[in-house]
Amino acid sequence: MSRDANLSPVDRVIRIAAGEALFTIGLFAVRGVPGIALGAIGAVLVFSGAVGFCHVYKVCGISTAKKA
Repeated sequence: MSRDANLSPVDRVIRIAAGEALFTIGLFAVRGVPGIALGAIGAVLVFSGAVGFCHVYKVCGISTAKKA
C-alpha cells in the first residue's frame, strides 16, 4: 500500500499544534476515560501531522498536498 503524503505543510502544522494541545489537556487537565480519549486523539493528530499522511483523507479522496 502506497502512503503518498496527502497533507499540506499548513495542514501538518495545524494538526501538530492541535494534537499537542489535546494531548496535554488529556494528560494534565482531564481525568479518567475522557482524558485518555483526548490524549489518544492528540497523539493521532501529532503522528499524522509528523508523517504527512491522513488515513481519513485517503478514504474520502481528499488531499491538501500540492501535486508534483
